[in-house]
Amino acid sequence: MRKLLSLLFIFGALGAQAQYWQQAVDYKMHIDLDVESHQYDGTSTITYTNNSPDTLRKAYFHLYFNAFQPESMMDVRSRTIKDPDRRVQDRIYGLGEDEIGYQDIQMLTQNGIEMSWSVSGTVLKAELAEPMLPGSSTTFELAWKAQVPKQIRRSGRDNKEGIDFTMTQWYPKLAEYDEDGWHPDQYVGREFYGVWGNFDVTIDAHRDYLIGGTGVLQNPDEVGFGYGGVEKVRVRKNKKRRWHFKAERVHDFAFAADPDYVHQQIDIQNGPVVHLLFDPETANEANWELLKTDYLQRYFDFMAAHFGRYPYPQFSIIQGGDGGMEYP
Repeated sequence: MRKLLSLLFIFGALGAQAQYWQQAVDYKMHIDLDVESHQYDGTSTITYTNNSPDTLRKAYFHLYFNAFQPESMMDVRSRTIKDPDRRVQDRIYGLGEDEIGYQDIQMLTQNGIEMSWSVSGTVLKAELAEPMLPGSSTTFELAWKAQVPKQIRRSGRDNKEGIDFTMTQWYPKLAEYDEDGWHPDQYVGREFYGVWGNFDVTIDAHRDYLIGGTGVLQNPDEVGFGYGGVEKVRVRKNKKRRWHFKAERVHDFAFAADPDYVHQQIDIQNGPVVHLLFDPETANEANWELLKTDYLQRYFDFMAAHFGRYPYPQFSIIQGGDGGMEYP
């Protein structure tokens, strides 16, 4: 009897494991950034795979930059809770029209068919033009205009150290769908939950701006600034510099851009290529030097010994934002 119960337990556990699933997504995005107006135009092609056992008839997208507007849910919460984040408080409420953030969707289609959608705060709800059956994939195409908010929390422009752009949660991001259904949570300054997948991102920006981002730079020969050992690449005065990144098996894509960045590339023994980006005028250079000559190698040695070698080919440490924040 005990053997029978043990076998039932084992096969039951194996059956439960076999039922595990998670959604998958591939983003291909292009943005054209105007560093003077702090605005950008974006397009994205999103291939979404429904690995769930459910038929999906709607989809949700996060528009995080919409939180940085007076009277947004994040603003009201930050001004009315008993213990507000001191970095936020009433700062959103005081933003002017050229300081707020927004993501304005211009077009949204599924497999070439225009979709019906509505926006509430930081969440876009879309009715699928075609239901997604279990195991099927579909393609969404979006076009949008956006404005980068003045730096308040995590993402934004012109932070207190003078970094021009810290770009996190900057694109229309497909919400997660799991065993509990969709997670179209309004953004009020809390944590993020996203779909794991692959990113192919192209950024056009002023030729003087140096960019660091998620994933591996695909065109160092066209960029320079020390990437791939290439220092200088001439770009005509009236042309923008194009940056092309790819990242696999991550749940987000972030980047930062500034004309005063210094870029240092370091090869770690038994580890990834590490990119350091900082402004020498405002950064503590002694700390960055210590990081480069001591901490980085020891960190990756420790992690490899206890958890396994870092699984990605590159790792970036970038001065920006409003403090330490981790992004893939």
